[in-house]
Amino acid sequence: MNASPIPPAASKGPLRVRLHALYHGESDASLRFRVTWIAIDLVIIGFFIAAPLIRERPIFLIIDYAIAAILAVDLVARALAWGSLRDWLRRPSVLVDLFVLLTLLFPYWLFNLGFLRVLRLYTLVHSEIFWRTIGRRFDDTRVEDVARALATMITFVFVITGFVYTSFAGRHDGIDGYLDALYFTVTTLTTTGYGDILLPGAWGRVLSIITMVVGITLFVRLAQAVFRPHKVRFRCPRCGLGVHDPDAVHCKACGELLNIPNDEA
Repeated sequence: MNASPIPPAASKGPLRVRLHALYHGESDASLRFRVTWIAIDLVIIGFFIAAPLIRERPIFLIIDYAIAAILAVDLVARALAWGSLRDWLRRPSVLVDLFVLLTLLFPYWLFNLGFLRVLRLYTLVHSEIFWRTIGRRFDDTRVEDVARALATMITFVFVITGFVYTSFAGRHDGIDGYLDALYFTVTTLTTTGYGDILLPGAWGRVLSIITMVVGITLFVRLAQAVFRPHKVRFRCPRCGLGVHDPDAVHCKACGELLNIPNDEA
């Protein structure tokens, strides 16, 4: 669960109060605002994934700097809306966004680290704002668990693909472009192992092992989210157990009487 923002005092300015309402409020205007920003986020993430394919085109820098301007404005607005700048800067998602902004401002100097931009997909789908805005009907449900697991796996695929591309493309036979790196990642992650692309040296073998082990783990996690009985998040007031069966009356750890809210009449 993400930390809750501290509402800025009215004395600190109407702009901060307004931004806090837009980013964290529950009004129709706030929801429309956040839906718009989430849609923009998804388009930006799509650009991050496609960036290696269009890097040599003249339009690349135009899009890159335009996204940098959008992200900079968003970061400043979110910082003002949070209330406490120090607490806001401690959030992992903010650190990811600051790093992404650096790669956008210096696209050629930091291009070899640009594949980490896709981490924004992970932070977006795992944020409480996303589920309070887009997935309010599915918050704390199986759909949320599946979506989070799927986003984690997709993020991992493109992080590894980007690393393989920047480390081996053009330096090793078989990996001549981004699609070759993606092909290698998917075949290795699924343990298909056609053997037509093999990374050279000890480091290549280590990377292949990491991809297979983590990939299998993420597949299992996704399968569990899809097929295992769903648990609801509700902290037991006595022992602190955080997940229970949806129809649980007593905590299975300590026997405490529970009062799990639901939408049934």
